[in-house]
Formats: sequence, structure tokens, C-alpha cells
Amino acid sequence: MRERINEEVSVVMYYNARKRIALPFAIGWQNREYKVGKIGYHHIVKDGLTLHHIFELVDKEEILWFRINLDTSNLHWLLETVSDGSPA
Repeated sequence: MRERINEEVSVVMYYNARKRIALPFAIGWQNREYKVGKIGYHHIVKDGLTLHHIFELVDKEEILWFRINLDTSNLHWLLETVSDGSPA
């Protein structure tokens, strides 16, 4: 079931200088840590002077799907949506 969360979460990121990419590695939500598996989508949205980096990804076990948003004005992460894949 897909559920709108809109809650701040902790995210561990890594940066690869050779490839010049920064990606989320782990998400801390509800006293649990979810290692990031496959990143399916990344795009940037501009809201005034602020950039939002939106990532859609699954956890390492491929049980949960997350949509997270990095707000570059304050470097805070927001968990926008989570889904366990079931239709209802």
C-alpha cells in the first residue's frame, strides 16, 4: 500500500569523486535503518531559489519503496511516500 508520510528522516549519503555522484546509502525512519538498494529514479525540482533532489528507491531487501526529498536550502531530508508494494 502506498502511503503519504511527509516526515523528516535521517539519511546517510556517500560521494564518489571519480564518478562525481552523491547518492543516499541508508535511511533512518521509525527507529529502523534501511539500507538503500536500487535507485530507480532521481530528478531535481526547482522551487524559487531552492533545489529539491527527489530519489525513488527500494531498500536492500526490496520490501519497501521510498520517495525521499533533499531540500538544498536547509539540507533536510523528507520522506514523502512509502509503499510495501501491495495494492491495498
